[in-house]
Amino acid sequence: MSENSKVNSSPLTLSQFAGSDKRTLSELTIGDYLDQVAAQYPESLAIVVKHQNIRWNYREYQQHIDELAIGLLELGIKPGDRVGIWSPNNIEWCLTQFATAKIGAIMVCINPAYRAEELAFSLTNVGCSAIICAEKFKSSHYLKTLYELAPELNECGPGQLSSAALPDLKHVIRMGETHSQGMFNFDQLIRPLTSDDKHRLKHVSQHLNAQDAINIQFTSGTTGLPKGATLSHHNILNNGLLVAEMMDLSSDDKLCIPVPLYHCFGMVLGNLVCIAKGATAVFPSESFEPLTCLQVVEEERCSGLHGVPTMFISMLELEEFAQFNLTSLRTGIMAGATCPEEVMRRVQKLMYMKEVLIGYGQTECSPINHITEIDSPLDKRVTTVGRALAHTNVKVIDEFGDILPVGEAGEVCSQGYCVMQGYWNDIEKTAATIDKQGWLHSGDIGVMDSEGYVKIVGRIKDMIIRGGENIYPREIEEKLFTHGDVQDVAVFGVKSEKYGEEVCAWIKLRPGCVGAEESIRGFLEQKLAYFKVPRYIKFVTQYPMTVTGKIQKFKMREMMYQELHQGLNQNNV
Repeated sequence: MSENSKVNSSPLTLSQFAGSDKRTLSELTIGDYLDQVAAQYPESLAIVVKHQNIRWNYREYQQHIDELAIGLLELGIKPGDRVGIWSPNNIEWCLTQFATAKIGAIMVCINPAYRAEELAFSLTNVGCSAIICAEKFKSSHYLKTLYELAPELNECGPGQLSSAALPDLKHVIRMGETHSQGMFNFDQLIRPLTSDDKHRLKHVSQHLNAQDAINIQFTSGTTGLPKGATLSHHNILNNGLLVAEMMDLSSDDKLCIPVPLYHCFGMVLGNLVCIAKGATAVFPSESFEPLTCLQVVEEERCSGLHGVPTMFISMLELEEFAQFNLTSLRTGIMAGATCPEEVMRRVQKLMYMKEVLIGYGQTECSPINHITEIDSPLDKRVTTVGRALAHTNVKVIDEFGDILPVGEAGEVCSQGYCVMQGYWNDIEKTAATIDKQGWLHSGDIGVMDSEGYVKIVGRIKDMIIRGGENIYPREIEEKLFTHGDVQDVAVFGVKSEKYGEEVCAWIKLRPGCVGAEESIRGFLEQKLAYFKVPRYIKFVTQYPMTVTGKIQKFKMREMMYQELHQGLNQNNV
């Protein structure tokens, strides 16, 4: 029986739940915790980066991290300085995460898909004095973008940038062996450590505090500029520790991490979860590739695998899926988006992940505030996002801020160690997200049951109101996932003159299946009230998505509006 069920044994009447406080939170910085783990497991395999042929034990990993930390100090990077990282998954990213933590610099995670304007805003918004970047990734040419934003790089020496557009930026550190004007090479910063270097690192660590800001994660909704969620050592290290406990992770485990490092999923639930227990972090490729991911799980005999639901769907639907031996798998986390019940059941059965957990939260919560438990009843593990993580309080409220009775839908709010310090340099947006009592408002609609388990039914902004009826897209999506021909689905609202909004479904079919709109509609009419059945059904082969695999419904809404509006105009001609 889990600690949560022991602590909260009485049935709830109101939608409020406190996670267990039995586990002690760490007061160490990430650097100090890493040193302890490296001392405990020096010869254990720490990290595998398959696409770079990297296999390091904890002693080697710690050494490379310390070498980079000294290199950053010698550039003049000080505790509290902001260092951007703009790259897909690689060993340089991992080293940067821990090296910046060692010296108290604040690592700023920059989305690998950002374009020039977004990059410029990110760097200037938080005042980055350095950026570490790859040469290019997919359609993004990072160095070219930097030269366009800061042409002064063409005339200056490394570390001497004085840019009109990026006034705080002094150091550009590029990955790879090619030399670029005005930039350092990553490998230039690394050299063998001396005894003085070790003394210097120890001296710096003694002046750091676990409550210091250590990471800025940019997050945004459907509109507006990105907001820099500011997280401390205490926030993210403890989130990693508590999640590792929930996964029952040990130094014998190998965790496959195909999710991006720039996001909390990869950085916290991947790297920090592994460090928490001296486990092995395995990176299969620069970005998610379903075939490569399965190959690496088999080759490395990984016991854990992380991913968002769309990643698991794409692996399950591969023609070659049955060829892989995945029997080493037992756990992992599915998060980043609400998991369809049918997908969860297939992952448990076909991928042997009987102990896979659903994690729910947001970047502002470091990122997990809810998680399912290994020993929870099966229906709770496939239909809910679990209960509040340890040292976290959760409530579900109405529009007036009052706590709702169990079983009623309202906004999910969280309070505890995991809540961010705030949005960097944005008091107004921080106050709009974290109230005076320290409750973080998620914008998600959830329903809590009498045992504290929460089911997420949608976003406040995504809820469809058709003719006065509240419709939660999640309910319709769950029904469609039980249709044998449906591989993936996204439901959202589109404007309607008559009803205010109509329901629209974009459906991706399984290979070999042919779309039949009336068949799908008839299927839903047998399972849902008439007003929930989509007015518009569109068969697609792909969705607009974020780098982390989240479907962007706001873009689909815009595309559908244009399509319907164009059709209406043609009919009126």
